[in-house]
Amino acid sequence: MSRVLAIANQKGGVGKTTTAINLSACLADEGKKVLVLDLDPQGNTTSGLGVDKNGVSATLYDVLIGDRDLAEILVKDAQPGLDLAPANVDLSGAEIELIGIDRKEFLLKQQADRIRENYDFIIIDCPPSLNLLTINALTTADAVLVPIQCEYYALEGLSQLIHTVQLVKTRLNPRLSIAGVVFTMYDARTNLSLQVVENVKENLDQRIYHTIIPRNVRLAEAPSHGLPIHLYDPRSAGAEAYRALAREVIEREGR
Repeated sequence: MSRVLAIANQKGGVGKTTTAINLSACLADEGKKVLVLDLDPQGNTTSGLGVDKNGVSATLYDVLIGDRDLAEILVKDAQPGLDLAPANVDLSGAEIELIGIDRKEFLLKQQADRIRENYDFIIIDCPPSLNLLTINALTTADAVLVPIQCEYYALEGLSQLIHTVQLVKTRLNPRLSIAGVVFTMYDARTNLSLQVVENVKENLDQRIYHTIIPRNVRLAEAPSHGLPIHLYDPRSAGAEAYRALAREVIEREGR
């Protein structure tokens, strides 16, 4: 049985998409068969994995409104060992079009369940808001991985996300849990990053990944080249960190 992880944080700019791209690619590099579902209408995960988001014939929008099956829209081997369900701005219209549709919270799950046995991991990049797309991701997922930026407002909005996860668990998806929190954009030169990590550890009753993702120029450059960090600059601190995170995820998830 595959493991489905939603990467979510309603706060933008926390490294959510960077984590979706590089964690999934590093899982594939570890020999796992990976599917990435880009549920963010910005389509940054799609372009960051080297796929022209405006050049694809169909996206997850077509799946959610019932025009296509998930298996039909996949970009096979977008990166080695990694398939992609792409997204672009069309996806932003899905929420309006799905008003009045029965069981609209389960549309993605129904499609993902048909092909999940083909993969070891399914990684879902959620939009930075708690909307119907995010609810579909949480209903589909086994667990939520939460990136937190090492900055002053790190905990802002996190309690609301945890509350939403609990609501989805109670009403829609009993197996849902929080896989853990991963710290991103860590700057070892500042006391603030260290203070944020310690503050979160003291105040958050959640599992925390040992791997911490550093603030790294090469990580920021990689998406513009359509490459995950371990291919763009294999020796960079960012590549080392995401490889370590992938190994930790494999170990934790029993894969």
